[in-house]
Amino acid sequence: MSVCHRVHWAPHPVARLGQRWGLLAGVSLGLGVALAAQAQSTTAVASDAARQALGKQDGDVDQAALLKETLTASDKQYALLKQGKWSATFDFSYAYTGQQQIDAKFTDSTLTLFKITNTRAHTFTNTLALERGLRDNLTGSLSLPLVSKYAESPSFSGTSHSWGDLQAGLRWQPFESKRNTASFTTSAGLRLPTGRSPFKVMDGQNLATGSGTAGLTLGANTSRIIDPIALFGSLNVGLSMPARHLSQVRDGVVLKEVHPGPSVGFGVGFAYALSYDVSTTMSLQESVSLPTTLVLGDGTRNRTSVQASAMFNIGLGVRTSPQTTYNLTLGIGLTSDSPDFTLGVNLPLNF
Repeated sequence: MSVCHRVHWAPHPVARLGQRWGLLAGVSLGLGVALAAQAQSTTAVASDAARQALGKQDGDVDQAALLKETLTASDKQYALLKQGKWSATFDFSYAYTGQQQIDAKFTDSTLTLFKITNTRAHTFTNTLALERGLRDNLTGSLSLPLVSKYAESPSFSGTSHSWGDLQAGLRWQPFESKRNTASFTTSAGLRLPTGRSPFKVMDGQNLATGSGTAGLTLGANTSRIIDPIALFGSLNVGLSMPARHLSQVRDGVVLKEVHPGPSVGFGVGFAYALSYDVSTTMSLQESVSLPTTLVLGDGTRNRTSVQASAMFNIGLGVRTSPQTTYNLTLGIGLTSDSPDFTLGVNLPLNF
């Protein structure tokens, strides 16, 4: 007969403690690896989100397309519409003109008269413009402004609300646009004297809302996009019809006819895309008008001096949707024949 002895073995307390620490170390190591992996994943997701936020989104236009929109808003002469397409825009502009006239008279080397006259004019213009693509390389346009004017001088202060001069135009692109090359367009504009004529209002009130004569403007325009910059320039010549059968009294004499001289103008500038939705423009525009001949009631003819108007313009374009870009322009007068400053807003109308 054999006897079996069952032996029960119990680990030493120190051994049990070592096992627990080993288990905890293993759990901690696994948890640490998992947290590290989660952190790397979170960092990668954040990096991807940042890249996506900074990158081009669905619906964003190329910078070249944004530059074209900004250039069109800055000066419509640089862009055309596809055949059958319509475009409508609303333009609001404000212009301030202040003048100071000094009258001095000397008698026997003695100052006998000295007078300073200040005149100020605030002009608000609301213009609705419609355009249609007659062909892919030919666009027609029609615009009519509504002008509100407030003038102030020592002898008169008043307001005037009236239509301005109706403008009709054509833009033609003789050569097809090619990538990395300059585009070239020509333009012709007809001005009809639908506004209040400066030769039919009382002299000195400065409340005219139109030019008083019909006119024709011919121009040539060129632009080139070098992403993210668009360069542009223009040259134009203006001719005006004479105004006859007048009876305006000026300084005690009657004005019978006005024969405006031709004008020559140019413009240069650039547009810069700051992002896919924001762009800015800078441009210089100048127009030189040759002397105008005034025919008085007694048959005498007087000629005015040459007038030069120059403006420096700074613009900002903000794209709020794939079809809508708002543009704000500030103009600063550089000559005495220019407004002191202008402020304009261009709003596309979608319908």
